[in-house]
Amino acid sequence: MAIDMNAIRKKLNQLSGHNSKKNSMWRPEEGTETTIRLMAYPDNDGQPFKELMFYYNIGNNPGMLSPYQFGKPDPIQELITKLRDEGSKESYELAKKLYPKMRCYAPVIVRGEEDKGVRLWAFGKQVYQTLLNYMLDEDYGDITDPSEGRDVKVICTKNPGQMWTTTEVRPRGKETPLSEDQSQTKKWMDNIPNVNDLFELKSYEELERIINAWLNEDEEESSKETTRGGSWNKNNSRQTKSDDSPDSINEKYSDLDAAFADLEAM
Repeated sequence: MAIDMNAIRKKLNQLSGHNSKKNSMWRPEEGTETTIRLMAYPDNDGQPFKELMFYYNIGNNPGMLSPYQFGKPDPIQELITKLRDEGSKESYELAKKLYPKMRCYAPVIVRGEEDKGVRLWAFGKQVYQTLLNYMLDEDYGDITDPSEGRDVKVICTKNPGQMWTTTEVRPRGKETPLSEDQSQTKKWMDNIPNVNDLFELKSYEELERIINAWLNEDEEESSKETTRGGSWNKNNSRQTKSDDSPDSINEKYSDLDAAFADLEAM
């Protein structure tokens, strides 16, 4: 059997920590303006950036990949479908809160930190839409093009009274190459981190345990008025012991960015 050299490089990077989330992720800091160069994911059905769906803030889990998006059995998706079929307002509201949330990932080179290589920037729907709109604007075009693209200024602010930061993106007016050095450009293009390698896809059984634990809660939590209670498995519908208050779901994290900041730092 022939040795797969790419597989060996991948394993070596894992063992040395080069593919760890800490080393692979970039996140704009509050109160900063940073210039980056966005790169497009190769072999991504023509889409520049990767989209992943995460279940958000169920129990102490900041985010869990949805197996449903990969065509795999998914107990949380089954619960969502069951809740919608029940038809009550409470069930519908709980199902809506359980829906997986989209997170987008783009390879980036941070200007001034080129020595750190290609990293991944994670952002939500609003930034994603803004970037796609720029790319459809003929005045900007494909800002990820390695030869004729544009650097992008990322401005991260937090206004007084806000619970979370606001991220603004502004492409530069001038077209510039990813690098003046063609060999450097090729090296970066060949070493885009695979975001799928950075997050664990939990098994059906593990997700089932997590959702059941969350529905049942422990004795300490069950003393609260917002106890969800109940259990779920693929053979039985949810059995509720108390109310399904949608306001009680997002208890640990105030917003998606806070949850994913924890997830992406693990």
